[in-house]
Amino acid sequence: HQARRPDFPGFLIFKRNASIANMRMGQRNNLPGIRGVGENLLVAGHRRIEDEESRDIWATGLVIRDLPLMASNWRSEMSLSDYLVARNVVAIAEIDTRKLTRVLRDQGSQNGAIVAGPDLSESVISGALEAAKGFAGLEGMDLAKVVTSPVPYEWQEGSWKIGQGYSAVTETEFHVVAYDFGVKKNILRLMADRGCRLTVVPAQTSAAEVLALNPDGVFLSNGPGDPGPCDYAIQAITAILKTKIPVFGICLGLQLLGLAAGMKTKKMGHGHHGANHPVKNLEDGTVLITSQNHGFCIDEVALPDTVRVTHRSLFDDTIQGIQLVDRPAFGFQGHPEASPGPHDAGPLFDHFIELMREHNQ
Repeated sequence: HQARRPDFPGFLIFKRNASIANMRMGQRNNLPGIRGVGENLLVAGHRRIEDEESRDIWATGLVIRDLPLMASNWRSEMSLSDYLVARNVVAIAEIDTRKLTRVLRDQGSQNGAIVAGPDLSESVISGALEAAKGFAGLEGMDLAKVVTSPVPYEWQEGSWKIGQGYSAVTETEFHVVAYDFGVKKNILRLMADRGCRLTVVPAQTSAAEVLALNPDGVFLSNGPGDPGPCDYAIQAITAILKTKIPVFGICLGLQLLGLAAGMKTKKMGHGHHGANHPVKNLEDGTVLITSQNHGFCIDEVALPDTVRVTHRSLFDDTIQGIQLVDRPAFGFQGHPEASPGPHDAGPLFDHFIELMREHNQ
């Protein structure tokens, strides 16, 4: 495939009035209010639709350095620019991402806007700048109920294999109910690989509805936004924990598990984004290289006696893993499923399987 060049010039602007001019690709003419724009930067290439990790693109903008014009991956189906146009997502290319990285490193997450089109007048740019300044940020924003599936569904698809693609897992040992707060498909695939039949339920599903499905385990998925406003999820998890059914939470799921266990969460000045974050396992001293994508974390304030911290970040010492001491429930802040990223934390899925097997004996 050959990608087309972006049609219009564009600007990436911040609320502090810094601007970077370059070319735009995608649909929307302007996109104000991006929080922490460009925090997860990469050289983007071409898209394999089979590899989508979600049913939609939930990011509202993309910032990249280079836009390759020729596809080189044998599994490629369409160019990145065509993919973004089809999904109506704005993006900007040829940005000095090293400069942008330094801004985010030194100043933390920024409000910003991508502005593009044939008419980039001062009034258009100043209007977008004001919109960026007026964006309240993610704190207090419940996005889980925005991105969740509207209906429950069954999942038995396993991992992709060369020459086979994705295959259905027919022999299962466990039934896992997975809360969809923005779940990645590879999480579901890795559990299916381990003999799990999964029922994925919307974020606002009550504990009574989950327990009526008679699960062997309950999974709390990753997802965007602030965990604090998700009171419906916290209430449901609190009730599920009383049953002593095994519970496993990833990313937002960890934070919600922590809140249900009496912990607190907070907004981070510098969120964790990227595929090479070192995390220490406090129980055996090993170091895991992990993929991370979160802007909130468990707060150290008033840790309850019923929770043991199992993992910490070697970048900033924030809590990366917890285990409830009186319940078969645990969580991990990073993404053990990777996709993309390292697989060092993959054995956490095996631990969940062990807890369910012990619970059923």
